[in-house]
Amino acid sequence: MQRLQTRSQFQAVLAGAVVAKTAHFALHRNALDARPVQAETGGPAEALAARPLFPFQDVWFGAMVPKRWAKRAVTRNAIKRQIYTVSAAVAESLPRAAHVVRLRAAFDRKQFVSASSDALKAAVRTELQQLLARAGAARA
Repeated sequence: MQRLQTRSQFQAVLAGAVVAKTAHFALHRNALDARPVQAETGGPAEALAARPLFPFQDVWFGAMVPKRWAKRAVTRNAIKRQIYTVSAAVAESLPRAAHVVRLRAAFDRKQFVSASSDALKAAVRTELQQLLARAGAARA
């Protein structure tokens, strides 16, 4: 499993289809032959277009946890760690494509008082497993 690293990789995947949703997460998927959505500044457009966005034929994963939905950095980092851990466990069952798991709603701060509590981590893990199971079912 490879991790998405550049802005253009994330933009290309987000331009793809949403293949699964849960109450708090959405999973975007795009083919590995995707082209950059918009050229980055700082280099000639021809050189950027000649470089493939995804140089390896593998499962690529990225995580987006906006400040809008997780205000504290410790919460954002805990959710990202859960995304990468759960996705690595099921990477073999997913197609060779680029994926982005995006947080699309906040977890209730009254229910999960601590920013990195075990209860929050368990809830995130359970919901991510449901999301990736739905994505696997959508593949078939």
